[in-house]
Amino acid sequence: MSGAVVVDAPGEHRLTAHEPVRPASGEALVRVHAVGICGSDREVYQGNRPEGYVRYPLTPGHEWSGTVEAVGAGVPPELVGRKVVGEGFRNCQVCDRCHAGETTLCTAGYEETGFTQPGAMASTLTLPARLLHVLPEDADLTAAALLEPAACIAAAALKANARPGERVAVVGTGTLGMFAVQFLHAGSPAELLVVGTRRDREGLSRDFGATGFRTRDEKLPGGFDVVIETAGSASAARTAASLLRRGGRLVLTGIPAPGAEGLDPTDLVVRQLEVHTVFGAPPDAWAHTVRVFGAGLLDPLPLVTHELPLAEFPRAIELVGSGDPAVGKVLLRP
Repeated sequence: MSGAVVVDAPGEHRLTAHEPVRPASGEALVRVHAVGICGSDREVYQGNRPEGYVRYPLTPGHEWSGTVEAVGAGVPPELVGRKVVGEGFRNCQVCDRCHAGETTLCTAGYEETGFTQPGAMASTLTLPARLLHVLPEDADLTAAALLEPAACIAAAALKANARPGERVAVVGTGTLGMFAVQFLHAGSPAELLVVGTRRDREGLSRDFGATGFRTRDEKLPGGFDVVIETAGSASAARTAASLLRRGGRLVLTGIPAPGAEGLDPTDLVVRQLEVHTVFGAPPDAWAHTVRVFGAGLLDPLPLVTHELPLAEFPRAIELVGSGDPAVGKVLLRP
């Protein structure tokens, strides 16, 4: 049946019949091919999402790919039939941050597909057409369902501004970490180190371009120009900072639980470290991701380990939080 997942409240969900929402002016109706599940979807289901960053009842799903089925007035009809992915942040377009291209900092307040607006865990998704990014005609839509987390890491890579020949490192070996390896590798670094907790991720890291791999309990080198942190664990930020040379550039993307170890302000000052953070992906990061994906420099498919129907939403959530090393990216297929 044509269905949708609805989370009515933390721990309470149902699979319900789904009727496509006819696109209004400026909108597009997308037939969803696949939707990814990440830790933030688990937060929505468990009720751990920070206040103001979720609104129940809700159809989750912010990582998705699909094909445009219909468009509203004012949208080019040529979009119909095209493969697409879409930005999640529903920015106002008129505040100073939006005009600067920093849509994830929109001053009108936080609104995002799959968290405060209906998401893609449904047969179709209707959203503003301006948020869509068109994919090449031969794009693999299963792989493209992972372009949202890839875009978040593209934002980190753009802020890191790694130059060819620099020494770069990634802390974290999950989906975000493996995307960080691919983006940094595309920039021709002199060295690309991956630091993680699981030795079994070494092979995949090297397949994606890493030249070295260490676990965090091993002695770690220093002197790196750029480090992207993706782990979100309690000590990940400090581990990442310890890898840098004086004047090095650090980008934090992980969101640890309360009580995590903070960065030492004295260390930041005396070593003149440049620190950036990323929460979501602005339009330039999305465009960069789609270009890199279209050029064949980004390969999400090896990260996918499970594809399930919508009816198995509870199992998908359980898999994501299982800690099983055999579980990578979990996709639902409406």
